Amino acid sequence: MLGAIIGDIVGSRFEFNPTNDYHFELFGEGCSFTDDTVCT
Repeated sequence: MLGAIIGDIVGSRFEFNPTNDYHFELFGEGCSFTDDTVCT
């Protein structure tokens, strides 16, 4: 459960702007909880 929540928050900044770069800061600027986080 915790992994799903963290993954959703970390991936939130890529929801509408996808990237192929795997080298990024996990909790960088633009990360926040989403409606999917709340529903989880």
